Amino acid sequence: MPESTPLPRWLKRNVPKGNANHFTARLIDELKLETVCDHAKCPNRMECYAQKTATFMILGDTCTRACRFCSVATGRPKPLDADEPRRVAEAVVRLGLQHVVVTCVTRDDLPDGGAEHYAKTIEAIRAAADAVIEVLPSDFNGNLAALDRVIEAAPEVYNHNTETVPRLYCSIRGSRSKYPWTLAMFRRIAQRNPTIKIKSGLMLGIGETHEELLDTLADLHDAGVRLLTLGQYLRPSLKQMAVIRYLPVEEFEQLGNIARQMGFTQVASGPFVRSSYHARDMAKIGGFPENL
Repeated sequence: MPESTPLPRWLKRNVPKGNANHFTARLIDELKLETVCDHAKCPNRMECYAQKTATFMILGDTCTRACRFCSVATGRPKPLDADEPRRVAEAVVRLGLQHVVVTCVTRDDLPDGGAEHYAKTIEAIRAAADAVIEVLPSDFNGNLAALDRVIEAAPEVYNHNTETVPRLYCSIRGSRSKYPWTLAMFRRIAQRNPTIKIKSGLMLGIGETHEELLDTLADLHDAGVRLLTLGQYLRPSLKQMAVIRYLPVEEFEQLGNIARQMGFTQVASGPFVRSSYHARDMAKIGGFPENL
């Protein structure tokens, strides 16, 4: 697709205005926290900030991988900040969050991939607030003990983005990312703690075929995923891979209906849908808003 191709009309939206945007941004800055909203240039960040919510990104601001779709900085990360879990918990309290989403950069430089730090963040939030905790960790580079540590911390929702179909997996996510391990993670979560809701998401418009997408959805459902997000990939900057196709809203609606028929309990399918967008509503059966 030529770089000069304009965005379709359905991908243009107004930026919310109001003091809540500034309140959220100032609080995050004051507590020296990171959000994936900013680092990944999420198109929904101003809407979420206006609602006094954000997706916290822990383990630093530098990732050890370089996925072709992601704008988070890549390089050698700084040492872990031991006080970060406490500050995340404080932000949860001050924002009045009832549903907290915590994601992270990938830390292949750490023996446990940052799992212990993740668990401590969950525990700090739980001690400070009565909130549903949704986590969106890395794949921990195939480390079962690390995965188990986060499962033992018992977040209510365990989210891990599959992102794309098997054929494109390594070329887009890098050689360290393994599609079979992603499915194995979901199965292990379901086996070790059946009360945890398992969630995953795919970004569309990067070269996948309809048949490949349906096969991937079948794999995810078979592995135990019941909460699903489908959204349009939007290029954060010219450094990331280009969009192959913009899916019309009607196609997202069709795919959402297909996924529900396959047995997914909750499905969010739309151009602006992201893994943590309206996460609180999605975690409530029957409560997800339409036409996102």
